[in-house]
Amino acid sequence: MAHRVLAIDFGMRRLGLAVSDTLGVIAQGLQTIERPNAGAGFSEIVDLVDQYEIREILIGNPLSKQGRATEMSRRVAKFADKLRRHVKCEVKLWDERLSSAEASRLLRSSGISLEKRRRAVDRVTATLFLQSYLDWRAYEQAHSGPEGQ
Repeated sequence: MAHRVLAIDFGMRRLGLAVSDTLGVIAQGLQTIERPNAGAGFSEIVDLVDQYEIREILIGNPLSKQGRATEMSRRVAKFADKLRRHVKCEVKLWDERLSSAEASRLLRSSGISLEKRRRAVDRVTATLFLQSYLDWRAYEQAHSGPEGQ
């Protein structure tokens, strides 16, 4: 059964956000949350979880190209642990290694100004990796018939 998923592109200064539609098929970007300090952002996320009736949160995990933990992926894991204390839904990490680079490439090719690209990159990154997750989930569901269960 489909449900809404909230994606978070974690950053030290900003959290890029995206949410799935009610069918769990299409990702759509939301506003970016500014983080003036490490404790900021949790109340806004809790509000979004309630507003959109989120049942699953996906946080981008910036692993190295070799798939190993990085300093930033360790920070993401700590953020995820703290977030689990604030929400009742499932919180997962999702490999987003190439999402930031792809978001930057898409925004550069769009021709918008550098300042607008800076403001949009976190949201676009969250949207890209959420869409990859939704596509993966749909594939898995389509290919797990009675013999795959």
